[in-house]
Amino acid sequence: MEIGQVLKAFRERNNFSQEAVASFLEIKRELLSYYENDSRKPSVEVLEKLADLYGAELADFFERDKDHINTNVAFAFRATEVNENDMKELAHFRKVVKNYLKIVELGNQDA
Repeated sequence: MEIGQVLKAFRERNNFSQEAVASFLEIKRELLSYYENDSRKPSVEVLEKLADLYGAELADFFERDKDHINTNVAFAFRATEVNENDMKELAHFRKVVKNYLKIVELGNQDA
């Protein structure tokens, strides 16, 4: 899978419209469509914001193994009935959770 297909899969799994995600990213919906169709490549900044929004790791967007991608998408945090105003708070919360899980994992490695 190409990065655009992965981005689209995460967006659809989270039940977000292109308009809502584009608004969150502060870009035009058409640009997000270009990213999802692999017509243009998103910046690292855009990818980091999307990773926070979807509760994913940045590396998940570059995964090539379709089974691994499907697993990552399936286990990404999901939210329902989220409006555009909630997206920033949701992204921040998911980033905190990801960082917490990394800290726990590091603590388990030291034990």
